[in-house]
Amino acid sequence: MEAAPGTRAFSHLPRTGPFRRRVRAWLAAGVPPGLRADGLPAAPDDGRAAAYAAWERRLLGAGLVCPAWPRRYGGAGLGVSEVLVLEEECARAGVPRIGRGAGELVVGPVLLAHGTEEQRARLLPGILSGRDTYCEAYAEPSHGSDPASVETRGAIDGDEIVVTGRKAWVDGAHRAGRALVLCRTAPDADRHRGLSCVVVRLDDGNGTRVRPVRSADGSQHLCEVVFDGARAPLADVVGGPGGGWPVVMTALAHRRTGRAAASLTGFEAAFRDLVREAQKAGRTQDPLVRNQLAEAYTRMALLRWTVADPPAPGTPGAGAAVVGLMRAEYRRRFGEIAVAVTGTAALLGPDPGEEAGDPAGRWQRLFLSGRGDTIGDGTSEVLRDVVAERLLGLPKEPSAAGSGGNVTGGRR
Repeated sequence: MEAAPGTRAFSHLPRTGPFRRRVRAWLAAGVPPGLRADGLPAAPDDGRAAAYAAWERRLLGAGLVCPAWPRRYGGAGLGVSEVLVLEEECARAGVPRIGRGAGELVVGPVLLAHGTEEQRARLLPGILSGRDTYCEAYAEPSHGSDPASVETRGAIDGDEIVVTGRKAWVDGAHRAGRALVLCRTAPDADRHRGLSCVVVRLDDGNGTRVRPVRSADGSQHLCEVVFDGARAPLADVVGGPGGGWPVVMTALAHRRTGRAAASLTGFEAAFRDLVREAQKAGRTQDPLVRNQLAEAYTRMALLRWTVADPPAPGTPGAGAAVVGLMRAEYRRRFGEIAVAVTGTAALLGPDPGEEAGDPAGRWQRLFLSGRGDTIGDGTSEVLRDVVAERLLGLPKEPSAAGSGGNVTGGRR
């Protein structure tokens, strides 16, 4: 991975040198001709679609599509540092590290931790092959930070569960065919004991409606999902009826760590691009700009080391809270630094009618979307409480005592 002038490559991870050399040699031996890093064909008949399919087959054969999964389920059993090396080396070689999104990073680990062997045998292959795509549906319009207060109901009807309710801020629901849904199956039970997590098929014929919501940066990756009597087999309740609380806590922990690990390569590419922008604008001798770029580099290096070696959790999810907090705060701060460094260029946005992903206005979009990251996986304020209470052993905030559960990893 070639670094921009004045920067260093973010590739020094502990205990990964021999593995990096093996990955680099493996990539050099078999990248299909015509493959692009984004994996997308320029046209249906230009040969790149076939190259992508061949590359996907090669990754699947080596267990590198869901590389952190155990070998018996189609993965390679890699640790976090090794997955980061794989990401880096794919970027260096200019090829996609094909992943399966929430299915790979969240639903798969949840099934491995809480699912039955029958559920794993039935659901994991669809994720691995890419046939089944997933999103996570926990938050609700009135209970974004408190999953123990969900009002979505799951009524057991024979060998099925019937889900009725509304979920908000569901990431990627418009592209997903299934959702891992948190619902209340025992209304009279304790807040945490009456919850269940169930895999629900997303389509109009199953009583579900998905409505993308436009964010401040112009993207529409967050959605509102309505479940109007949606049905799922009782066999698709992960952890069993009433066992949803530990399942959703595991899911949130994997979401935080998985998103951080998956984001690092993109963060590093954006940082190098920002350094180039500063060089082109002749601003690299400006003491303030130099200080801001150094701050971004330092924050990113700390994030990388924390992702590779997270603190031992005092309680489930506490270590993941550190990683999630650092990722969110880095992304927010990097957006602010990018706007400050690029100046008036950051005021540009895509022309009317152009897609939000158009290169124009990239720094503006980073700035606008960064604040949302400090809210989406549990607010930064709540995650700091988790670090204070569960890793440092500090007393609970008086205002939080007895307030029930929240997305941070347990009861408060």
